[in-house]
Amino acid sequence: MGYKILLPQEIMKEGREYLESRGYELIDGSGMEEEDIIRDIPDCDGIIVRLSKMTDAVFAAAPKLKVVARHGAGYDTVDLESAKKHGVMVLNAPIANSMSVAELAIFYMLYCSRNFKMVENHMLDDYYFAKLKTSKVELDGKTLGIVGIGNIGSRVAKKALHGFNMKVIAYDPYKTQEQIPEGVELVNDFDTIFKESDFVSMHCPATKETIDFVGQRQFDLMKKTAYFINTARGKIVDEAALYDALVSHSIAGAGVDVLKEEPFDPNHPVFTLENIVVAPHIGAATKEATDRASLHSAIGIDEVLSGNKPSWPVPGF
Repeated sequence: MGYKILLPQEIMKEGREYLESRGYELIDGSGMEEEDIIRDIPDCDGIIVRLSKMTDAVFAAAPKLKVVARHGAGYDTVDLESAKKHGVMVLNAPIANSMSVAELAIFYMLYCSRNFKMVENHMLDDYYFAKLKTSKVELDGKTLGIVGIGNIGSRVAKKALHGFNMKVIAYDPYKTQEQIPEGVELVNDFDTIFKESDFVSMHCPATKETIDFVGQRQFDLMKKTAYFINTARGKIVDEAALYDALVSHSIAGAGVDVLKEEPFDPNHPVFTLENIVVAPHIGAATKEATDRASLHSAIGIDEVLSGNKPSWPVPGF
């Protein structure tokens, strides 16, 4: 077959074995930064990218490149316009991590509902303050508002409905009532999600339309007892507005899996607060999700280079 596939970072054995068994030559990259990829990619036909960015400079350095597979659901690290300009197909793995991210969203809801960061911070120095004087609520009977009810949002909705007896409403301009899980109410007004929900959970991609999608207006609409959950992308939230909402207690708290800057700036003001939990983008970092993402990326590469219709093209490709 003779096709070369660049791996700037290691992938799981499921993906590697899938490609090797079909005759692909896997090129282990010298690094994951732009200059590393530019050095490694000129003779490669495909690439599987995890944390690396596919910039216009990378595409310009890759005359043989035919396909980019994103090792996960998000594709905001790929310059899509440049890919189109250079005639390169872009794929992602939209269902590989959906269960893992959905579980994490529920975890953040539980963590916030029991005010666990404050409890943990104070239980050794003031046991009864942590036990009795930190506010805690149940999920049962509360309203969950979901923004973006695709693969991940749908899983979150089902878990909330059937596992925690929650009312679930959702906003997604690309879905109809018939396309979403039974029992979920689709609302047409974005503001309704923030006005009516006890928990707001974000599950939309980072696009030109969704950058800073949630800001001061939305936080001002939320109940003072409500929690904000983001397991999607940091770019979709105005972080200054989120910080102000948390400091002023205009919302009860937040659980976020990602900030705009990765790795995090240790001096970011959110790290001084007790009513937010932050994690380093671990939603898709389970063994199961990474195994699936590697396999699905490999399948996509093979589909394109074999002349078949790919299962998971990025929208617009």
